[in-house]
Amino acid sequence: MSTNSSRSYPQLMARLMGTGALAFPTWAYTLFFFLIPVAMVFYYSFGYKPDLFNPVATDSLSFDRYQEALSIPVVNALINTLEISISGTLACLLIALPFAYWLATKVSPRRRNLLLALVMVPFWTNFLVRTLGWQIMLAPEGFLSDLLLHLHVLEQPLGILYSRAAVQLGVIYNYLPLMILPLYVALESTGSQLREASRDLGAGRVRTFMDVTLPLAMPGVISGCLLVFIPLNGDYVTASVLGGARGTMVGQLIAQQFTTAQNWALGSALAVILILTTVLVVLLGAVLLKLASWLYHRFSDIHLEVSAS
Repeated sequence: MSTNSSRSYPQLMARLMGTGALAFPTWAYTLFFFLIPVAMVFYYSFGYKPDLFNPVATDSLSFDRYQEALSIPVVNALINTLEISISGTLACLLIALPFAYWLATKVSPRRRNLLLALVMVPFWTNFLVRTLGWQIMLAPEGFLSDLLLHLHVLEQPLGILYSRAAVQLGVIYNYLPLMILPLYVALESTGSQLREASRDLGAGRVRTFMDVTLPLAMPGVISGCLLVFIPLNGDYVTASVLGGARGTMVGQLIAQQFTTAQNWALGSALAVILILTTVLVVLLGAVLLKLASWLYHRFSDIHLEVSAS
């Protein structure tokens, strides 16, 4: 009796409230933990800091905080953030794509789970702890500096810490698993039959990869780029620990306004600018991806026509 009632409960809810009722937990999570917080940040961005003890007031709304947020230092930090985010995303893609391809096509199924577990090992450690580990390793008196000096690769201690290069290295390390996992899933699901058929029809390895494997894996490429670029754009831990004046990112400025300066209005304006910039870059990337795909197929068709003639 209880088993039948438990099985019929979802069907009863679907009949009473529609099939959308089954997705209520997802909608509730999105509403309370994304839409409402973003709406509050957007609303606070039009406010101001009334005094030393109150972080925000909204009795008088204006665009003054946006004018204050678009100062030259903030714009320079925003440009630096985009450069680190875009180059970090592309570096993660270039590293993860061959590794995921090798893992999905060359490694035996018995060893794949072990290698995937090794990829996930860094995620078992706190994000801040992992970044502090890189700070210790990249320090002039750290292990890496001593090793390079011992091997006579360097003539003086390593001076990469507190620079943009250190931040770039840190974000690649921290976000690389987020690129590997969706790429592996996409490449593993394509199977080997289509690749073998392409080779049987005379296509080489490069042509098979470009015309068969990569288009089938494109959902994983897009998912991986989004999973890396969006959180990387708002990262402030890596820049705070490994960066200096050259590694400043907008996330640091936002965190300072919400914590140290207690100016929620200015911090909200900076956050809104970062969100809008991220959306614009993602849309621009989608357009460029469509254009690159069209140009590649266009030139491929022209090459086939020339070869046939």
